[in-house]
Amino acid sequence: MNDSAASCRIDPLRLQSLLGQAAGRFAVEALPECVSTSSQLLEHARQGAPAGSLLVADRQTGGRGRRGRSWLSTPEDSLTFSLLWRFDGGVARLAGLSLAVGLAVARALENCRVPGVGLKWPNDILLGGGKLGGILVDLESGTDGMLAVIGIGLNLRLPPAGDEEFLHPPAALAQVMAYLPDRHQLLAQLMIDLAAVLDRFADGGFALLRGDWQARHVWQNRPVRLLDGERVDRTGLCLGADSDGALLLQTDAGVERCFSGDVSLRLPG
Repeated sequence: MNDSAASCRIDPLRLQSLLGQAAGRFAVEALPECVSTSSQLLEHARQGAPAGSLLVADRQTGGRGRRGRSWLSTPEDSLTFSLLWRFDGGVARLAGLSLAVGLAVARALENCRVPGVGLKWPNDILLGGGKLGGILVDLESGTDGMLAVIGIGLNLRLPPAGDEEFLHPPAALAQVMAYLPDRHQLLAQLMIDLAAVLDRFADGGFALLRGDWQARHVWQNRPVRLLDGERVDRTGLCLGADSDGALLLQTDAGVERCFSGDVSLRLPG
């Protein structure tokens, strides 16, 4: 490992200084490298880590994506981190959480003047039709409610070409910005917007955020197909998400509700 990779590029003290009034809500740990920030933070959560624990790694060698896909990262090309948040009540109250997180990420990027950010149900951040980033939420019940470990990965620059097959072509901030935002400033803005959205979500669920999410949903009112594995399960018109985050699909049989654990969403063709 070279010297630049061995030294941690995120400075927790500098990050805290950029968080403003939200600084006291986060406990920041930064690592030069780990296998998966979410897996490691989940272990910390089981040992009693507080809400607001943030684990950021400059290099992630085995990050987990949706449906078992991997997410690799390097400090030059990406920003990857996981955040622990705790909620009162049972798992039913967390319906739509990944969509709420996506909205927070989109707002933060917009506040950093990133143009053209969009959302795709249930957990993709899109930019110009390509995938800028992804979200993976791990939920577990605790003694006094639910804990959520929220993993987020964003491309700063395009990943090197390889043999991987992407459901969407990758996108990166460098494609639309003459100068990339400083990673500390970007991460601080993400934390500020995440705290605001998660507070609102805790108060009233996804229903309070649905309108803002729908406004950024790039496949709103477009024909789509749903895949169960590689099999086309059904087709219809995408109506976005309902108040608990389920996908609404207009089919010949009427409006159907679909859940993220069941299917993957594609455009026709």
